[in-house]
Amino acid sequence: MTYAIISLGGKQYRVQEGERLLVDRLPTEEGKTFHPEVLMLGGDGAFELAPKTQVTARVIGSPLGEKIRIGKYRPKSGYRRHTGFRAKLSQIEIESIGGAAKKAAPAKKEEAAAEAPAKLPRGYAGMTVADIKEKSDHWTGEQVEAALEYEHAHAKRKGALAALEARKEHLDGS
Repeated sequence: MTYAIISLGGKQYRVQEGERLLVDRLPTEEGKTFHPEVLMLGGDGAFELAPKTQVTARVIGSPLGEKIRIGKYRPKSGYRRHTGFRAKLSQIEIESIGGAAKKAAPAKKEEAAAEAPAKLPRGYAGMTVADIKEKSDHWTGEQVEAALEYEHAHAKRKGALAALEARKEHLDGS
């Protein structure tokens, strides 16, 4: 059982993989992952201070906390004031500690590659937008067409679509 102690917003939390937490609002958007600062890593009776491992967390939502009612009162003078407060929170889920869950991620890329048409360049499903921009200069017209078709059907990445359409126009103009 591996656990980590992370620091978020000046507070420390003991976390395990798959655990969900409510923490003070984070600047990270919903659905995005981030890597909080890891203070300690422990488990199985041993621990390591200031480890070099990373904890990967995903922001699931941004709810408001419970309403807190605050009242001021002074006797015999009729002075009463009421106000309320709701904390802005972020709900996070710990995806992996030390990269243990990253082994499952390449399987998805292989499945996506299996669905891809045969004319696609090798490893296209796993390419980033920067890779596509760089490598599309060496592709044939069929490969560019297949990549455009794949982007429209699956990924819909704006940067990749723009790069592929520009390359297609270049090929059509030649």
